[in-house]
Amino acid sequence: QVQLVESGGGLVQAGGSLRLSCAASGRTFSSYAMGWFRQAPGKEREFVAAISWSGGRTLYTDSVKGRFTISRDNAKSTVYLQMNSLKPEDTAVYYCAAVRLRVGAPLTSNVYDYDYWGQGTQVTVSS
Repeated sequence: QVQLVESGGGLVQAGGSLRLSCAASGRTFSSYAMGWFRQAPGKEREFVAAISWSGGRTLYTDSVKGRFTISRDNAKSTVYLQMNSLKPEDTAVYYCAAVRLRVGAPLTSNVYDYDYWGQGTQVTVSS
């Protein structure tokens, strides 16, 4: 069982930056690949980024490549999402999620593959 708690959301002007954190409970955090998703009002939850258990592999959706960076600190059981050059269209509730993958399995962007979810943190980017 993994419990996830996001933090770091807020209101920021376009072009600004935020860093989201997701703290995990349990002693098996390093066994899980982690992902960030977001959901804007009236839209489906969409994939943002994912990172392997070791941090050696990452995956991003095209719209955030070059602007967002996912990272993790297994000693602190925390995954981060550094968001730079924010745009109004990045406004959403951001969720972190965990999935246990087979060794060597590719990272997944499929929301249904993830087993555990946080409660979300609101990010609002003003124009």
